[in-house]
Amino acid sequence: MTESTLIQAVNQALREAMRADPDVILLGEDIGVNGGVFRATEGLLKEFGEDRVMDTPLNESGIVGTAVGMALYGLKPVAEIQFLDFIYPAFDQIVSELAKLRYRSGGQFPCHVVLRAPYGGGIKGGLYHSQSTEQLFTSIPGLKVVVPSTPADAKGLLLSSIFDEDPVLFLEPKRIYRSLPGEVPEGDHRVPLGSARIAREGADVSVFAYGAMVPVAQQACQGLDAQGIHPELVDLRSLVPLDEAAVLRSVEKTGRAVIVHEAPRFCGYGAELAAILAEKALYSLKAPVVRVTGYDTPFPYALEHLYLPSVDRISRAIERTVRAA
Repeated sequence: MTESTLIQAVNQALREAMRADPDVILLGEDIGVNGGVFRATEGLLKEFGEDRVMDTPLNESGIVGTAVGMALYGLKPVAEIQFLDFIYPAFDQIVSELAKLRYRSGGQFPCHVVLRAPYGGGIKGGLYHSQSTEQLFTSIPGLKVVVPSTPADAKGLLLSSIFDEDPVLFLEPKRIYRSLPGEVPEGDHRVPLGSARIAREGADVSVFAYGAMVPVAQQACQGLDAQGIHPELVDLRSLVPLDEAAVLRSVEKTGRAVIVHEAPRFCGYGAELAAILAEKALYSLKAPVVRVTGYDTPFPYALEHLYLPSVDRISRAIERTVRAA
């Protein structure tokens, strides 16, 4: 075990995957000489050379299209999109080509493509560098969507994503890139996609979160212990595929659910989660499902602290849910 930040764990995973498999190729804007805008690929150009760590033009559609072509020839490209906010020019490539490659070929061609993208607010990035639009991608069949919240999971989930036969959108919570270091297993540490993590055991209410919202929800849960409220915190980790069994087990145990994400509320990922609970856990629920989310507005700059779900907002939602008849 070594202590690493989340961004260091991403770098470790990329380095170990490239050492293990010469078909793993990195491409993206400024990832070579500069090591990426957040330095996730720092040092990799020096070790693996420009044939495997490729600086690209500022052309997201071209980056993803190139990655699709590489996958067709058996390579395992990992493409960096500097911010999730910049991915939309590549949306057609993602929806029409990347997500459908295995289906169109009848399974003859795997699609070993990972799109890494920092997402979310909390760094004063303003309107164009703070968006959380994961729900746009979770509705695309054929595409997996993964969001780590700890350094260990960042490494384990990224390694699993790189060697998965389906394309993966790997969302990295840039807000906690360097602020929450943790122990990371050395070597080929992999976390299976589609597996949730119980971040905290509890009996009174199930709190579901992912990415940068997990440590915020964790703080809210800990603060309620003194009031005799003991929430269970479930870190989803994988949005698609979802560990539905873990979600249902938790709600069947607690009878209540609070869903937290920083994306806008309307048609956000929490809406799908709430629908699953209504369809499959209705008789376990003792109170309505509550969502704590961002607002249905463009992401603000000056009021960022009010837009993002806070410890106070989450705590009040948990209290309200637990005290509901």
